[in-house]
This record gives sequence, C-alpha cells and structure tokens, in this order.
Amino acid sequence: MAAATTAFSFSFSSASSSSVSLLRPGWAPLRRWRTLTRNISSSPRSAARYLAPIGSFPSSFSSFLLLILLLIRVPLSRPQSSSSPDRPSGDEATVISGTKLAHQVLKEVQREVELWISAGNQRPHLTVILVGDNPASHIYVRNKIKAAAAVGISSEIILRPKDISQEELLDMTAKLNKDSRVSGLLVQLPLPDHIDERTVCNTIAPEKDVDGFHIMNIGRLCLDQPSIIPATAAAVWEIIKRTGIQTFGKNVLVAGRSKNVGMPISMLLHTDGEHERPGGDATVTITHRYTPKEQLKIHTLLADIVIVAAGIPKLITTDMVKEGAAVIDVGINHIHDPLTGKTKLVGDVDFEEVKKKAGFITPVPGGVGPMTVAMLLKNTLLVAKKLIY
Repeated sequence: MAAATTAFSFSFSSASSSSVSLLRPGWAPLRRWRTLTRNISSSPRSAARYLAPIGSFPSSFSSFLLLILLLIRVPLSRPQSSSSPDRPSGDEATVISGTKLAHQVLKEVQREVELWISAGNQRPHLTVILVGDNPASHIYVRNKIKAAAAVGISSEIILRPKDISQEELLDMTAKLNKDSRVSGLLVQLPLPDHIDERTVCNTIAPEKDVDGFHIMNIGRLCLDQPSIIPATAAAVWEIIKRTGIQTFGKNVLVAGRSKNVGMPISMLLHTDGEHERPGGDATVTITHRYTPKEQLKIHTLLADIVIVAAGIPKLITTDMVKEGAAVIDVGINHIHDPLTGKTKLVGDVDFEEVKKKAGFITPVPGGVGPMTVAMLLKNTLLVAKKLIY
C-alpha cells in the first residue's frame, strides 16, 4: 500500500510541474486555457491529442481531469444546437442557389478538361441511351448534353423506341462498353415496364458507369471506398460541403429510401470522415412511404439536416422543421397551378412556409437539379481519367 501511494504521489508531483499547469486558468494564460478546452470539446477527434501528455497518469486521474475540462468548457462558448450558423430570430432561411454552385463546379470541370486535352489525352465523351418518349426524360437529357458541350465534353444521344426489347438494349450497352471512344455511358431512367432497370444498370461497365448505379459502384460506396457516386447523391453532398453546413455529430433525416438517391445520400452522410472515402460522421435516420406521418414529424423535428426525396408535394411543412435546420429538397413533382392553369414544378417541401423557419433551404427548381447535372459531368471526367478503375 505504501509503495502504491508513493508511486501515485510521484506521478501527481511530476504532472504538477508540467501538464497540469495547462489545465487550470490560474496557472496559465486565460487565452491558452480557453483554446485548449475549446478544441477538446468542439472536436472529439482532437481530444486524444490534447490529452496525450496525461496518458501516463493513472486512469482515474486522467478521467478526473477530462471531467474537469468538459465541465469548465460549458460557460466559455455558446451552445450549438443547429447544423447552420447562428442567425437572428425571425430571419428567413438562406436560399441555396444550386444554379450558382453548379456554375462553380462546371467551371472547375471545364478547366480540368482543358488541361487533360492539352496534355495530349482524348477528349472525354459521354453517350446517353434514351428509350421511349417520356417528356421529362427528354428534357433531362437535353440539359445534360447542353452542359457537356459547355465544359468541352463531347456527347451523343442514342434514341430507341419504347418497345425495344431488353435483349437489344443489353446488346447495345455491351458494344458501347467496348467502344474506346466512349468514356462514360448511361441509360436514362425510367425505362419501360418490360425492361428490368437493375439488369440494364449492371450491364454497363463499372468503369464507364457515370450514373454510379452498377452494383460494384454501389458496393464500393457502402464500404467507404472510392467509387463513382450517383450524381444526385453527390450533388446533395457537394451542396452541403460548399455551403458550409456542418454534419459531424449532427442528426440527419433522409425521407426516401430509393437505391439511386435516398440510400447513397444516407451512406455518404453517416460514414466515417477519416475513411478512404470520407463521409459526414452524422447520425442518419431514413424514413419511407410506410413511415406514419406522425412518426415522420418526430424524426424531422430532431433533425439538424432534413433531406427529402420522396416525390410527394409539400410532404414537409413548417411545423415539421426545427428552427435553423438545413432543408435539402430533392423532390421533382409536376402539379397543376390553379392560378395560371398550367403545370408547374415543385419539390417535396412547402418552400414558402418552411424558409421562414429553416436556416438553409434549396428551392425547386434551381436547387439540387442543376448540381446533379454538374456532378454527372464531373463523373464523366473522372471515368475519362480512369481515377477509380
């Protein structure tokens, strides 16, 4: 017992002349004290680094010091309850312009394409197979082709009738896989009912799969490995990062569980930020069509970030969003406007009402849509440079 007491006394005595002097404001400059405690409580990853000097202490003493740090830290800074920066009460949300962010991304892609070609490489080329006469699909494809031309990516559309057989479509895809002229390949979805979309997506070579829907790309995404990320999910992630919305330790609600949108968005946001393909380190909840509305509201009110990709107009209303939350609307819905008698495009969020309460919000149109096109072209450059496969 005496030996144990002596050993503890020696460790405590040694610390008194070094590390412990940093841990009380009366023994060190107040600015240094505040910096130390702020870093420990605001960044859990850095706590180990700041506490390294006391790692040799008895575990009970180390725990005691950590407790003191966390208790004293509380009054030294304002609590942060939201994913967004503080804003005066009553102010409307910051409306995130997806159009402006997409312009930034496209400028970056254009510069990289020019550098790639000037280095003697083949110009990136995107091939799009468009089946049937779905008006929305034709509009989306035209937007992709127009944007590709603007950044210096060559492209082509292969039109096929809606009664094309699945076998013929698969044969066409297989030939384009072998075409060295084609950098990136996609089959525009949705497809006619008699064609299995999953079979078609898996037929596209993973190294040319600019949509990121091949099972290999989805699998690599789920394993936090570098992959071609589905463009809409990549668009949401890029919007969050470029806007400065914090995800570390935050609560995120994703309404919609589709394999092309909801699932990959959830994977990006919840995974470890220090893995090979860094994620958002958020706590993610996924809801879907069978989630009762009252349960959905419980989850959305807890969320710092609400991402909606359900395809239901005004699914998210102002009473379902907490003050200062970031709201990302991925929904695309065509509804009848009784005022004009025409069809108009809306999202899944009651935009005009929710923006009075949220901290950030994306509009529809002009939000996630333009960024999706931009991220598709970024994927096209990625596959042309063979940076994944």
